[in-house]
Amino acid sequence: MAQTWFRSPPRRNSGGKVLDMTLQGDFVEAPVTPVAGRVMAVAILVAVLAGALAVAALLLYLALALIPVVVAAGLIAYAAFRWQVWRARRASLGGQRDLFRP
Repeated sequence: MAQTWFRSPPRRNSGGKVLDMTLQGDFVEAPVTPVAGRVMAVAILVAVLAGALAVAALLLYLALALIPVVVAAGLIAYAAFRWQVWRARRASLGGQRDLFRP
């Protein structure tokens, strides 16, 4: 006996959609992703990429903003080092340079 497929007309409140399934519960045809779903997936991808770009730009801005702080800290460290050398030279032998000292 050949198996017959019966399709009932869609109900009035179902929005005209028909769900084709076998008796085992499998779909007869693979459901097709609607265009709106694809557009939403692309929109989410664009939003994630834009967010990542914004975070990268913010991190670059912060790194560039720290450059003057690093330069100022280096100048202060150099000045403190030169001050210590000047004080040590002044304290040793009355400020005279000893050429024979290693």
